[in-house]
Amino acid sequence: MRKRLHHPDQDIILKEAIGQIASPARRRFLTGSLTLGGLTLLTGCDLTNSQGVETALERISRFNDKAQAWLFDPKRLAPTYAESMMTRPFPFNAFYGLDRVPRVDADSFRLEVSGLVADRHAWTLAELRALPQTDQVTRHICVEGWSAIGKWGGVPFHVFLKRIGADLTAQYVGFKCADGYHTSIDMPTALHPQTQLTLTYDSETLPARYGFPMKIRIPTKLGYKNPKHVQAIFVTNSYPGGYWEDQGYNWFGGS
Repeated sequence: MRKRLHHPDQDIILKEAIGQIASPARRRFLTGSLTLGGLTLLTGCDLTNSQGVETALERISRFNDKAQAWLFDPKRLAPTYAESMMTRPFPFNAFYGLDRVPRVDADSFRLEVSGLVADRHAWTLAELRALPQTDQVTRHICVEGWSAIGKWGGVPFHVFLKRIGADLTAQYVGFKCADGYHTSIDMPTALHPQTQLTLTYDSETLPARYGFPMKIRIPTKLGYKNPKHVQAIFVTNSYPGGYWEDQGYNWFGGS
C-alpha cells in the first residue's frame, strides 16, 4: 500500500494553493475538496521542500489561467443593473490608504500609447472625451470577497484600440498607473464590448479616489484587473505581468 503523503506544513500549503484561485466560488470548492495528496497528483510536484511547494503553486495558477481563458466568452456580457441599485457610497479600495491617492493635473495629463500600435501620439483628456462615450451600471467584484455596483462612463476600449491602430492579434494589453500600479489583460478581454476606458463615475468627472483622470473598467474581471490613474497603455506579445500577479495572484483574474 502506498504510504499516505504527509507534510508538517500541509495546512499552510493548502491555504496558499487555494489562495491562488481567484474566484471566491472556486476557493470555497477547493477548501472543501483539495487535499495535499490531491495537490501532489494535480501538479506532479514533490511537496517535501519549499521549491516543490512553489512550483506546485505556480502550476495551479497557470492551470487556472488557461482554464479561465478557455471558458471566457468574448460575446457574453456581465450583468447590468438599474441606477437605483448602485452602492452608495461606492467603496474606495487600493494597496494604499485614501490619504495617498495621487493627484493628477488634468491640463498636463497625457495618456501615453506604445507597443504594437500605429498611432503613438499622447492623448489629452479633451481628445479622449471627444471619442464616442457609453455608460454602464455594473458590479465590481473584489478578490477579498466583497462587491459593489457603480455607474461608469467612458470610451469602449475596443473603439480606442481600433482608433490607435492596435494590432488586435497581439496577446496582451498592459497598463501603467500614476500610483505605481501596473497590470495587463488578454486581447479578447480588451476587445470585450463592456471593457471601458473610464472617464466618469455617476455621470460626473471620475473622482480621484476612483482613478482620475481615467481607469479601465472591466466587469468580466476581478477588481485588481481594473487599474486606476492609468497614464500609459501598451500592446505587446511579451507577457507583462502585474503588481499583484507578480506576487502570486492569478493573471487572468476572471470574475
